[in-house]
Amino acid sequence: MTNPPPTDTYTAPKRSKGLLPLDLIRGFLIGSAELVPGVSGGTIALVTGVYDQLIDSASHVVSAAKTLVTGPNRAEGALVELRRTDWFLVIPVLLGMAAAVFTIAGVMEGFVTSNPELSRGLFFGLVAASIAVPLRMLPARSSRQPVLLGVLAFIAAAALAFWMTSLAGGADVENPPLIAVFFVASIAICALVVPGVSGSFFLLAVGMYSTTLRAVDSRDFGYLGIFMLGAILGLAVFVNILKYFLHNHRWWTLIVMAGLMFGSLRALWPWQSSAEVGADGEEHGAGGLLAPVDPVLGPILLAVLGAAVVVILIIVEAKSASAKDEAGGADSSVP
Repeated sequence: MTNPPPTDTYTAPKRSKGLLPLDLIRGFLIGSAELVPGVSGGTIALVTGVYDQLIDSASHVVSAAKTLVTGPNRAEGALVELRRTDWFLVIPVLLGMAAAVFTIAGVMEGFVTSNPELSRGLFFGLVAASIAVPLRMLPARSSRQPVLLGVLAFIAAAALAFWMTSLAGGADVENPPLIAVFFVASIAICALVVPGVSGSFFLLAVGMYSTTLRAVDSRDFGYLGIFMLGAILGLAVFVNILKYFLHNHRWWTLIVMAGLMFGSLRALWPWQSSAEVGADGEEHGAGGLLAPVDPVLGPILLAVLGAAVVVILIIVEAKSASAKDEAGGADSSVP
């Protein structure tokens, strides 16, 4: 049995450079998802097979920053953590996300606003099919993980997501205070790493979705700088918590993630009534769910298309993982 490498010399496994174009596309898809209310970038990361690696790498970056500030062995300790980060994955994904945010923010807002039934239909199918992803990742169940409690955890998470998405639809805040931008960003970024929880939907709920996308589209770097600082704080606080649960309570964590994704479908049901208009003339709360009304065919076809895309990605990812396992088995049999 091979001993693990010493912690002070360990570096992350080198990712194949041939995956660079694919990782750029993954990042673009994750960034695009985060622009759409109701769709989680974490869901796309799960579907494209890089979720665990990204969470682990983000955790190492956060630990490096913490070590640099608090010690011990500040510079050396930070370098150790940075060497553990899979930069050949992180950098292409970040570049792809940035490309999506800065190129299609305005287009995405227009598509979601002008074609609500069609856009919700597409993303409903995408997210509905994606629920299979965390369920496929479930480890072997132990006696401490009874099926009944797992079902109850799934239902509770789904109910929470359903309730949260029913709160959205408040009036857009044109010029929010910068301190509000900072703290809203710190919360919204947490949704980036939790499948089934949409950061854009949270922004919509607090009335800062259109404001933020307009800031991106118009290159308002003052607003974006404050937003980024808040996002960094939120990510630094939350990512290690999520990593802990994924590593130590993986079965329960994935069950809850699947439940959140299921409950979030409420936000993506294509046919919804308009939000109620209050005495102040502004819309309040989310629209009610309706039976299918015209247009019907377009949303259904796009939902099928979205689901088909996810199924194809799952099949490709499964075959890729199987090929890697076979290659690993072949290598281990060589003396």
